[in-house]
Amino acid sequence: MNLKKLPKIELHCHLDGSVRPETIVEISKSEGVNLPSYEIDVIKSMMIAPMECLSLDEYLKGFEIPIAIMQSKESLKRVTYELMEDSAKENIKYIEIRFAPLLHTNKGLSTEEIIESVLDGIKEGEKKYDIKGNLILSFLRHMPVETVYEVIEIGKKYLGEGVVAIDLCASEHKGFCNKFIKPFLLGKEYGYRVTIHAGETGIGENVLDAVTILGAERIGHGIYIKDCKDAYDIVKDRNIALEMCPTSNVQTKAVDSFEEHPVLDF
Repeated sequence: MNLKKLPKIELHCHLDGSVRPETIVEISKSEGVNLPSYEIDVIKSMMIAPMECLSLDEYLKGFEIPIAIMQSKESLKRVTYELMEDSAKENIKYIEIRFAPLLHTNKGLSTEEIIESVLDGIKEGEKKYDIKGNLILSFLRHMPVETVYEVIEIGKKYLGEGVVAIDLCASEHKGFCNKFIKPFLLGKEYGYRVTIHAGETGIGENVLDAVTILGAERIGHGIYIKDCKDAYDIVKDRNIALEMCPTSNVQTKAVDSFEEHPVLDF
């Protein structure tokens, strides 16, 4: 069986985790972004996570260089288009791309400009390739909750025009959902769908909170429902989709090996 030729969907794809190393070097030179090195092999080693990471936090360091060059309308559109192109070549027919708009304001872009640039890249990819794309607006859990409202308010006018959902991501601590109840209720009222990174780093109860408190319809990772019966049961009973990322889970040491990954039991 040739997996590359099979038609596929991609529901858990981070834009800033999908940038071509060659593009990083080209954009850094054209836009005057200082990099530790301009050698492709060095950039690859800094942005592509090894199979042996100490933790999720170490894994997330690989996003720093791509984010540094994704600070203009042109660069955001380009990396998005290239992701659509690369995905189409893997015969992905539908993709939901997620990113955190507030990470791309370093050079003065507005939230509106940031979202529109990424949507433009998606649309350009759709025109050229047999692929459909939509956008998930992500928020980092350590950012002030007030900033979430800004993106939700601005992003709502793009609902039905490419934006489909909101998400929480980055380092996970127990009980994080309580901080975001009000903005996520507002988001659901506006018509956003909800997917939440939860249960990735040992806290199955966070999945239960994501579903019952924030109204999550999908969960990013969710592997630690294996240690929380209430979370496991609600995911099963409500048909909550789990966006499984086995390679990432092995890299971040959420599980020790592919053979021990709970997806086999799920």
